[in-house]
Amino acid sequence: MKLDSAPLEIYGISQTKIEVELKDSTDFNLTPAIAQPVEPGVADSPQKQQSPIVVFGTTFVTIFLAEIGDKTQLSTLLMSAESHSPWVVFIGSAAALITTSLLGVLLGSWIATRLSPKTVEKSAGVMLLVISLMLFWDVFQG
Repeated sequence: MKLDSAPLEIYGISQTKIEVELKDSTDFNLTPAIAQPVEPGVADSPQKQQSPIVVFGTTFVTIFLAEIGDKTQLSTLLMSAESHSPWVVFIGSAAALITTSLLGVLLGSWIATRLSPKTVEKSAGVMLLVISLMLFWDVFQG
């Protein structure tokens, strides 16, 4: 926390008036001044808690867009066409996606209790970079 971003009460100073008297050999006498409350800095404030609706909407849109046209959707499409039982394939694929999502949420919660958000963010970035490099390498080799 920066010193200039802390509320005045932390330092034991009243926010209404500050009386400053400087007494030394020159005998300065300063008049009372009104202290202005200091707004905390943006970088120092903890992240605001988002509403459940916003979290749900963001998660839904992100996962929905990420899953369109991926191999899971194509596999489900082929299984449904092969088996002629679309509802059974739907229930099986939905159960599989729910299970993998549950594992991701549980693992994410566990990691969040042990690592700082910055460390998790940097680790995820490095892992995505490594996966991207592996995919590019595979494309150039194949």
